[in-house]
Amino acid sequence: MSHRCGVRQAQKEKTRRALLDAALRLLEDQSLSSLGLREVTRAVGVAPAAFYRHFRDLSDLGVALVEESLGSLHHMIGAILAGQDGDAERIDATVAAVAEHVRRYPAHIRFIARERHGGVRAVREAIAAELDRFADEVATDFCPRLSAEDWPPEDVRMLAELYVDHMVMTATAFLEAQAEHPGAAGASGAADVEDAVGAAGAEGAAGAEGAAGAEGPAGAEDAAGAAGAEDERRVAATARKQLLLISLGRHHWRDG
Repeated sequence: MSHRCGVRQAQKEKTRRALLDAALRLLEDQSLSSLGLREVTRAVGVAPAAFYRHFRDLSDLGVALVEESLGSLHHMIGAILAGQDGDAERIDATVAAVAEHVRRYPAHIRFIARERHGGVRAVREAIAAELDRFADEVATDFCPRLSAEDWPPEDVRMLAELYVDHMVMTATAFLEAQAEHPGAAGASGAADVEDAVGAAGAEGAAGAEGAAGAEGPAGAEDAAGAAGAEDERRVAATARKQLLLISLGRHHWRDG
């Protein structure tokens, strides 16, 4: 009896996963508010009635995607904040981690970027709640590093929200750069952003030189890799400078 229950539970989890994956694929080219339930179940190959064994409606599915999309980023950035000393090291590690997360989960990042201000209220609220929780975690990390006299709680929270908003903006910029050159995905993933992306750009440039007289798909892929690595390098460099600017502002917040 317990074996049969285990098999049924495994099948239920498999179907739920298939519904989430199908929705993510379908949402690459449309918003959640325009997605049809039958469209999702048709992609999975189950009856519409089976959908309701896993989700109340498409909004409920969207909230599950929010939790999945932002949950891993919470833990990753939290580990960076806890494990790095010095502003420059944290900034490099943070930008590299965001870039790697976008490379690994582009569909999730695209979903968050589109639905953060989308037409499904429950999903908008879920994204806002996750980002608020993220800001709480960042603020908690900042508190021991900031003078209580110069940094009242509301200002610490404001600073944390700046960092969170910047991370979302950077993730979206990386996504757009990768979308322009899909063959370049995965070019770099090291913690040192400048060295890693610079090395990827050098490798891509060498590939592009070799491709100058080449014909066929291989030459096109090399060229796309070089262009994509260069775009990622620019996004990373801009993100790093912006975070440095925020950091400088933090250090001189009460000057004068």
